[in-house]
Amino acid sequence: MILRSTGFVRMGVFPVIFISIIIHLLLFLSPTLAIDFLFNSFFNSTNATDLTLINDAKFDSSVIRLTNDSNQFSFGRAFYPTKLTMRPTSNSSSLTSFSTSFVFSVLPEIDSSPGFGLCFVLTNFTSPPNAIASQYFGLFTNATVPVVAPLLAVEFDTGRNPEFNDPDDNHIGIDLNNIESIKVQSAGYYNSSGSFVPIRMRNGQNVRAWIDFDGTNFEINVTVAPANLSRPTRPTLTYRDPVIANYVSTEMFFGFSASKTQWIEAQRVLAWSFSDTGVLREINTTNLPVFKLSSSSSLSAGAIAGIAVGCVVFVILCAFGLYWFWIRNKLEDEEEDEIEDWEMEYWPHRFSYEELSDATNGFSKDQLLGSGGFGKVYKGITQSNNTEIAVKCVNHDSKQGLREFMAEISSMGRLQHKNLVQLRGWCRKRNELMLVYDYMPNGSLNRWIFDKPKKLLNWEQRRKVLADVAEGLNYLHYGWDQVVVHRDIKSSNILLDSEMRGRLGDFGLAKLYQHGEIPNTTRVVGTLGYLAPELATIAAPTAASDVYSFGVVVLEVACGRRPIEMEAAEDEVVLIDWVRELYGKGKVMEAADARMRGEYDKEEMEIVLKLGLACCHPDPQRRPSMKEVVAVLIGERAAAVAAPAEVLSGLVQGDSSIAAVAAATAGGDDNDRESSSGEVVPLQPLPPV
Repeated sequence: MILRSTGFVRMGVFPVIFISIIIHLLLFLSPTLAIDFLFNSFFNSTNATDLTLINDAKFDSSVIRLTNDSNQFSFGRAFYPTKLTMRPTSNSSSLTSFSTSFVFSVLPEIDSSPGFGLCFVLTNFTSPPNAIASQYFGLFTNATVPVVAPLLAVEFDTGRNPEFNDPDDNHIGIDLNNIESIKVQSAGYYNSSGSFVPIRMRNGQNVRAWIDFDGTNFEINVTVAPANLSRPTRPTLTYRDPVIANYVSTEMFFGFSASKTQWIEAQRVLAWSFSDTGVLREINTTNLPVFKLSSSSSLSAGAIAGIAVGCVVFVILCAFGLYWFWIRNKLEDEEEDEIEDWEMEYWPHRFSYEELSDATNGFSKDQLLGSGGFGKVYKGITQSNNTEIAVKCVNHDSKQGLREFMAEISSMGRLQHKNLVQLRGWCRKRNELMLVYDYMPNGSLNRWIFDKPKKLLNWEQRRKVLADVAEGLNYLHYGWDQVVVHRDIKSSNILLDSEMRGRLGDFGLAKLYQHGEIPNTTRVVGTLGYLAPELATIAAPTAASDVYSFGVVVLEVACGRRPIEMEAAEDEVVLIDWVRELYGKGKVMEAADARMRGEYDKEEMEIVLKLGLACCHPDPQRRPSMKEVVAVLIGERAAAVAAPAEVLSGLVQGDSSIAAVAAATAGGDDNDRESSSGEVVPLQPLPPV
């Protein structure tokens, strides 16, 4: 019996103790690993400490309201206070999977007002830096500059922005560190028969959303349906791509964000369930509040009589107001029709406001091509000759400012070159100016370099576009009676015509000065990443500062990368610094755009990369002129440009990574090494385009 008992202890108690230890470890660890909650409503007394409300977000009875109900700009955020662990370790390739479901309602005060919507977001910041209160869901600084990565959002957008390729004013999108969605789908659900049923997200109805994040397969599934329906089996939107991992950090805040302008739109979250355990708890939708536009109550006879009297008084006042408005407009139109001296030469190119309004369907949102620079740009078709045009609407604060700007535009209108976007005319209406340009059907160069692969340019097309723009810029610097400094050369200001030839556009920041003259200093304008370093000290734009910006574009086109890539590795964030370092190590070809899969002439690619670096030399006196750049790109002759070590010289003190390369090597390839005397080396021309 003793032996049996002892045997029992050895064989039975030890496994029990072991299992007990494992269970206790799991119980100890699980609270720190798992997040699982269900809010069927949001009452102040029970949930105030369970969620973090930021800016204008607040508990409103049993719901969360993200923006205020005033006519002021507003944005708000509601986050769960505990960060979600998205990676087991900082360098882990696997991601955490989670599921979430929530009920939301979007209700405008006026149905015809602009829409805004809301989004579910994962971010490193509960308050993203420099976010704009009036738009972009309160997450982004502007449309062209991404926020600091990582940021992943699912937008439920009730407004349409054609410049972001929105399909309509009622859609769902997945945003990866950018306001322009990587995948988008009109709002709706698939019923049991497989038919797509649209739903309207902006009429106050309760809409339920399900988001499933599959960290193993890098997949996001989004489903929406009216809150009173069960979950559809087929998702509304699916996006699967390993690139998702680039926008996820080790730990992230998660929750909701929304914004609005002066128009009132109530963005509410009524209930929320979340789990990263694999089992999502079900929301009880039976007792949720319903929001609708308030209807008019019945009126008494006295109230009706009072309204009638008020209407009569209102009509009389309106009559006087219209008469005064007509008199004032008549006087302003007479003043506007006075032709000033600078207008006489340019008069034949003046359009009437009615012509441009007809051409653009009354400046319809459907005709909007984009916003930037000084104003909005619309596509139009002239009624007289059925010609496609682009109309830019510019506003000026004062008549004097408008007069100076028009005097400059009158000079710009005389610029004639095949590689410049041609100014066809203008229209002036009070302090508003409309500039009429040739319409470029293939849009801007940056979309063909950075957008989806179906738009990717091949090497031959890239070479031709660079040569085209170089010829246009050379004309501005040397081909006219004054030097024209563009000051805003970037890939988004290079437009492609119907034959995919490049044209330089957007002269809104351009300055003119006489040949041989030293330009006056001015405020620094342009786009970060393209600005020449000397502008930070002397603030005097020159042809050499244009050459620097063009060099950045050359590197963009050759490398397929933006000037600043915030999500890149630390030593690869700034494109110029990265290519300089590779150049100094003799590995410049590693900078070539990998998406072209080597389908380019390696010698040509090397020449273009070296040319881009030469244009970006930190010393403006060492940069090639646009004449020399054109000579290389169109294959006329060689141009003398700085050797590798020369390109690396003159950098800001403290840039240890670049300085070390400059000190450690005299240059790149053996054939390009600089002599001790500091001589420059010839850069061979490309074959003729």
